[in-house]
Amino acid sequence: MDKRVKNAAEAIEGITDNMTLMLGGFGLCGIPENCISALVAANIKGLTCISNNAGVDDFGLGLLLQKRQIKKMISSYVGENDEFERQMLSGELEVDLIPQGSLAERCRAAGAGIPAFFTPAGYGTEVAAGKEVRWFNGKPHILEHAFHADFALVKAWKGDKNGNLIYKGTARNFNPAMAMAGKITIAEVEHLVEPGELDPNEIHTPGVFIQRIFEGVNYEKRIEQRTVRER
Repeated sequence: MDKRVKNAAEAIEGITDNMTLMLGGFGLCGIPENCISALVAANIKGLTCISNNAGVDDFGLGLLLQKRQIKKMISSYVGENDEFERQMLSGELEVDLIPQGSLAERCRAAGAGIPAFFTPAGYGTEVAAGKEVRWFNGKPHILEHAFHADFALVKAWKGDKNGNLIYKGTARNFNPAMAMAGKITIAEVEHLVEPGELDPNEIHTPGVFIQRIFEGVNYEKRIEQRTVRER
């Protein structure tokens, strides 16, 4: 089944105000750059974004924050974004900070059809407020629910027109779990190839989880902080 669309603008059709989106990536590695730019251009507002982090001030999800298009961030780490900090402290932005392992598992659970699970992470902290607690093997665990997302936006290195994806190196990060979890998953890839060109043993996300795919352009692949050794 050919799942190709022309570009990011066509790929995000159907995303409207006040929807919940999952966005792959870790830091600025493996983020769906083209889809984010298309969301900025479309001026879609009131978004709830589930992402490990919120980009930086002038790149990634930081671009959506600049235009006040995000009403709520569900994240694990947001320390590199000054605008995020300002909006959070001023009350303009609702924020749900989640332990990174719990964030990953809530994505994975959604894709696996698991409605909820117990985890020890967060017990005894603000994370556990209002959540059910049970004891397993003498240790307290809190109940976490799987995420629900209208769309998942992921980025891969290679993909074929049937939606099979291969991620490269650490850009794999949250992308495979999120690809499984969205009601509609959009994949942008650096190289779009014909079916049969990808080694079946190297495919990370089977095409059954992908509804739309396109070949992205002009990837910057920025590095958050470049540190070099003193000579």
